[in-house]
Amino acid sequence: METALKVELITYTPEPEKIIAAAAKLCYSQSDIHTLMESLTPEKVESFIHMLGSLGHESPFEHISFTFGIQGVSRSLTHQLVRHRIGSSYSQKSQRYVKEGQFEYIMPPSIQENIKARELFIKAMEDDQKTYDELVELLGAQQYEISVAQGKEEKEAKRQAEKSAIEDARFVLPNACETKIVVTMNARALFNFFHHRCCTRAQWEIRACSTQMLRLVKEVAPTVFSRSGPRCVGGKCPEGTMTCGKMKEMQVKFASINL
Repeated sequence: METALKVELITYTPEPEKIIAAAAKLCYSQSDIHTLMESLTPEKVESFIHMLGSLGHESPFEHISFTFGIQGVSRSLTHQLVRHRIGSSYSQKSQRYVKEGQFEYIMPPSIQENIKARELFIKAMEDDQKTYDELVELLGAQQYEISVAQGKEEKEAKRQAEKSAIEDARFVLPNACETKIVVTMNARALFNFFHHRCCTRAQWEIRACSTQMLRLVKEVAPTVFSRSGPRCVGGKCPEGTMTCGKMKEMQVKFASINL
């Protein structure tokens, strides 16, 4: 069964922009933290964050974090996502402990638009599901007999048998298999993530996911993420001969995007 991408901002650091400004100002002030917070008007916060961004002083941005609930994505996407380790935390639905009965899947647009390719893809998903189910049954029965022979009670033997079976049966599941993941990143980690994954050279699925994430954080911290997006948003494209050639178009898109 096909499914669609859904990204939700579950929680984030309260008053994120004020926290950044206060943390940065503290380095150069004799005032106590409470006094610093009290003196920061919205105008001062916005001005100071723009200054930090223009100077490339990003360490104060590590003080705020954002937690996302992401579902309707493939394991192909999450294999890319979890490569962003610095300043990031992940908790993903486990195929070891959760049985994939009638698993959902993600279909690439190029396959969706091609009738024959779509038919082949759906058949592959159905075959994978059938093979997975058969393996779970065969391996489960085998492990159940072993556990009973070892003197385990019936309830415990069944529990161990299913866990063992789905742990190994999952090897036939495809990258297209839908998964769910909770992601927490600090703002500095998100800057890097958006630089790489909002770029047109990023894979289509993670590009769509990162763009939704950017929309959500811009709603709650617009000044912090005013420069966010692919690297060409803030200047020259760094891709050299591999550039997409759409720098102007991307600058307009991410500068005006009301996420």
